[in-house]
Amino acid sequence: MRAVRFSRFGGPEVLEIADLPDPRPGPGRIRIAVRAAGVNASDWKKRAGLMDEGLPQTLGHEAAGVVDEVGEGVTGVAVGDRVFGLSEEGGAQAERALLSHWAPVPPSIDFAGAAALPAAVETATRSLDRLGVGGGDLLLVNGASGSVGSAAVQLAVARGARVIGTAGPANHAYVRALGAEPVAYGEGLVERVRALAPDGVDLALDVAGSGVLPDLVELAGTPDHVVTIADFTGARTYGVTFSRGEDGRAVHALAGIGELIGSGRFSLPVARTFPLDEVAQAHRFGETGRARGKIVLVVDSPDQGFTCP
Repeated sequence: MRAVRFSRFGGPEVLEIADLPDPRPGPGRIRIAVRAAGVNASDWKKRAGLMDEGLPQTLGHEAAGVVDEVGEGVTGVAVGDRVFGLSEEGGAQAERALLSHWAPVPPSIDFAGAAALPAAVETATRSLDRLGVGGGDLLLVNGASGSVGSAAVQLAVARGARVIGTAGPANHAYVRALGAEPVAYGEGLVERVRALAPDGVDLALDVAGSGVLPDLVELAGTPDHVVTIADFTGARTYGVTFSRGEDGRAVHALAGIGELIGSGRFSLPVARTFPLDEVAQAHRFGETGRARGKIVLVVDSPDQGFTCP
């Protein structure tokens, strides 16, 4: 099978499409013929040598496609089912991938839209769970227009929370459409938030980094009411919780997101799709920081005859 791999660290030019053996699903796993796979910021961080040291590496932890093999002990899913999900093994940016957690593709979206969901939905849900966001809470989301941020806004609103979201002025209408009250990020953030919430906020989630944690702690009143997924160093400095998933992933969110999508309460736009062979271009586009929504690689698999729109 064809799969995205790199054998040295560097820029997008180190990415290659390698011919690798098809994976086989062990107990509790399924294998899919991949139709689309999500691209995340962690991919170019790994490619640049900022995360994992081992080489070579294959990329991808989320994908959507058609089940073509089921591992021992797996129930409730069959060959031919359309599913999306997460791969603990990685290597999901390929023609075949193993999924460790999955759910049916919601009928109203295509494979590209489904592949955009797993990481953003899991990360947002895990962060909201860690903060204990519920009805009546006032939540501040730093980075509300990105894929994880927009997921967090919508999921928090679905829980009954009031949400304020930071974003650039060009994205304020989008953040407002998600159900949040937009404010500009940068210097003067505390004053702009207090103009909307004079007593500050109950909870704050940082998905964008940018050194904003002192402001979030001031607005939330205590580091215990702030979670970041983007600023490990700042979290240690200011006593804020940093969540990368080692404390347990919110995989339960995959099964529930279809209902929210079906009811019109959740959507996650695909910023742009690229063929698998153009993964380097996908990285270049992602690193510009201009993508509103997820970047997705699409796979045209000859044995299934499907081309993702």
